[in-house]
Amino acid sequence: MNWPYEVRIGWRYTRAGRAGRRNGFISFISGVSMLGIALGVAALIIVLSVMNGFQKEVRDRMLSVIAHIEVFDATGAPVEDWQALAQRTRARPEVLAAAPFISSQALIARGEDMRGAIVRGIQPDEEAKVTPLAAQLKDTVLQRLQPGSWGIVLGGQLARSMGVGEGDLLTLVTPSGQTTPAGVVPRLKQVTVVGVFNAGHYEYDNGLALMHIDDAARLFRTGGPQGIQLRLSEQQQAREVAARLSADLGRQYLVRDWTRTNAAWYDAVQIEKRMMFIILTLIVAVAAFNLVSTLVMTVTDKQADIAILRTLGASPRSIMGIFMVQGAASGVIGTLGGLALGLLVACNVDVIVPALEALFQTTFLPGSVYLITRMPSDPQAVDIVPIGVISLLLAFVATVYPSWRASRVNPAEALRYE
Repeated sequence: MNWPYEVRIGWRYTRAGRAGRRNGFISFISGVSMLGIALGVAALIIVLSVMNGFQKEVRDRMLSVIAHIEVFDATGAPVEDWQALAQRTRARPEVLAAAPFISSQALIARGEDMRGAIVRGIQPDEEAKVTPLAAQLKDTVLQRLQPGSWGIVLGGQLARSMGVGEGDLLTLVTPSGQTTPAGVVPRLKQVTVVGVFNAGHYEYDNGLALMHIDDAARLFRTGGPQGIQLRLSEQQQAREVAARLSADLGRQYLVRDWTRTNAAWYDAVQIEKRMMFIILTLIVAVAAFNLVSTLVMTVTDKQADIAILRTLGASPRSIMGIFMVQGAASGVIGTLGGLALGLLVACNVDVIVPALEALFQTTFLPGSVYLITRMPSDPQAVDIVPIGVISLLLAFVATVYPSWRASRVNPAEALRYE
């Protein structure tokens, strides 16, 4: 192909530098620069992919228990006709299902052992349309939640910590008391454990209990459902859909999506990803700016060549272009190598990690400590594309000064001692 001579000479210098034909030290520095860029890009892709995997795993387990959106009466009053409210929300095509609920804090006691928990009153058939956990338990333990039976389903960790199982009796202590001649005393109700669930999320396995909504309404004296829960076709659109529903329903209702319900976790994950991106990008930047030293040494080594090209009519702009091609080529090779290595590892983490665990006879994610026992990975284009672009831009910026210095070489001075 009839490439411009700047490109051909710049590519030749790149290949010569890699092969070490003229100067072994320059070749070594050039190789280290490209390897540094590749490793930095690969590390950035692998770390962000694993973070995405953890985020997706925890988010999916969390959203198997809670709904995507909750709608309350803004005054705190019970929702008298939840079916009508559900019908209004389903006018939005993104809303797939709705179910009523009651949620309140309570103390669960057995003898002298007492634990705090969130007691959620649900309608089992409707709840199964909203949360995957209820859909999974619909034909088993949730069938035992009958109105008036005062049954309760506990999270697995909560049941284990209290040493209870199916058929055991517990006492619920509600936060609001009742007035008696002796003063205000807490309300107590004895309930029967009818089942246990395991969501795989410690917060809910250790602090959530399910009751029939009629029993919960009587226990907490709400007079009816406190609100409705909604399931969406796309969970990532929860904030946008919540904003539209809030505008549709008006100020009478308070609309809260899952990112607001779990704001601390959601914001922490976003900040952590952002900071890790910045920190690891600095690694790529250091590697990219190693190209400066490589090109400066190359310019010093090639001063005679530059002088000859200038005497043959090459302009300073052409000389600058030659060395920019050389630096950019190194940046492209390092970036593409890093992308390939990073994607290879990120897409095979589920194979590589077990092999390393078997090799070193260790467990990276003990099930007794972490929510999950396998290393998840979720490479996403929204992370990978900016990584590649930033790496190329940094490599390009690093070539500017050495290339400009090459264009300023005086041919007479360079050839004086040749």
